[in-house]
Amino acid sequence: MENQLLIYYKDIELPRNDSVILRDVSLEMKKGEFLYIIGKVGSGKSTLLKSFYCDTTFSSGEGIILGYDLQKIKRKEIPMLRRKIGIVFQDFQLLTDRSVEKNLLFVLKATGWKDKALISFRIKEVLEQVNMLSKIQKMPHELSGGEQQRIVIARALLNSPELILADEPTGNLDPETSYQIVQLLHDICDTGTAVVMTTHNYQLVQSFPGKVKKCEDGLLTDFELL
Repeated sequence: MENQLLIYYKDIELPRNDSVILRDVSLEMKKGEFLYIIGKVGSGKSTLLKSFYCDTTFSSGEGIILGYDLQKIKRKEIPMLRRKIGIVFQDFQLLTDRSVEKNLLFVLKATGWKDKALISFRIKEVLEQVNMLSKIQKMPHELSGGEQQRIVIARALLNSPELILADEPTGNLDPETSYQIVQLLHDICDTGTAVVMTTHNYQLVQSFPGKVKKCEDGLLTDFELL
């Protein structure tokens, strides 16, 4: 298997609530690729994403993520895997009792950063990348939905991940803001970070090209937009 393969799934079966939500899942993803996973609510998109960072397990098949064999990964290795993955949630999940800066500081401290100067530099660097440096002292409730999602993307970038997983990142946003967020994710992808984004918004997929897979009837299949 080539080193640049970040995700390698072969004949994976993913359970959910005592039944199989996806079966025969085979997937390969390389550095710098952008992959959409589309499908209706409940079709298995989020379950598939959760399997990438060991938040759910699979019952059969072969899965390798960023060099980790998911059938053999030890519990103590999971945090190391997750440090290589940035996660963007639909509902932001920012800490509401602290500023933008302190939200990002919390993540860096939790992942082992200690040098105050480096921490400060990295926080400013990622906020600049998402055009949010001017909001560094704002509280989450003072930001619009689009601004909050940019902060979430900045948080996902903190540890320079090889892979970003964005689970319906535009689900709570208006169309114009949604386009801006997907453009930002594509800009990040252009720097070499692979992005997997789940969505049911076909217009976004048509506007910003990438590989497309569809969850439907328990299967993950290639999908061509007409």
